Amino acid sequence: SEDDAPALDMKAYRRTLGCFATGVTVITTRRADGASAGLTVNSFNSVSLDPPLVLWSLSLYAQSLPAFQEANHFAVNILASDQVHLAEHFAKSGGNKFEGVKVTYGAGGVPLIEGCAAYLECRQEYRHYGGDHIIFIGRVVNFVRTEREPLIFCKGNYVVARPLLTEPPGGASK
Repeated sequence: SEDDAPALDMKAYRRTLGCFATGVTVITTRRADGASAGLTVNSFNSVSLDPPLVLWSLSLYAQSLPAFQEANHFAVNILASDQVHLAEHFAKSGGNKFEGVKVTYGAGGVPLIEGCAAYLECRQEYRHYGGDHIIFIGRVVNFVRTEREPLIFCKGNYVVARPLLTEPPGGASK
């Protein structure tokens, strides 16, 4: 039973999870009052191609939680390798995170941060509670992909990906 399980060393657990490299995103939305909200997230993943669904999760204690719970749309801004400053900026709590940040606006008025590697504009479909987070699932209604290199996070640091094979695995196209 769970009660018989040994207690986990949470610092070691976090370092272990850090071995899984992730992309770095800024998830954005429009608040009910029209103001923009956003935060750095690496808990992003594809769920389904048909229909096109993606997910990300947000702490129950995040200041921006109400904005995302009330919104009908959100955007996944996949940061480019030269946007570490934006990852750090949107990871901080409080203040107007969009001051001085160049944006355009997508579906539902969601902010799209200029210069990203890619964008996914999503309509909220489902929310699920999972531990101390809410998992948001959105249907992709529009997307843009550029040729910019994405920003990667692994073992507590930002890194840039480089191909190890001359051909993609399984002959997949880029």
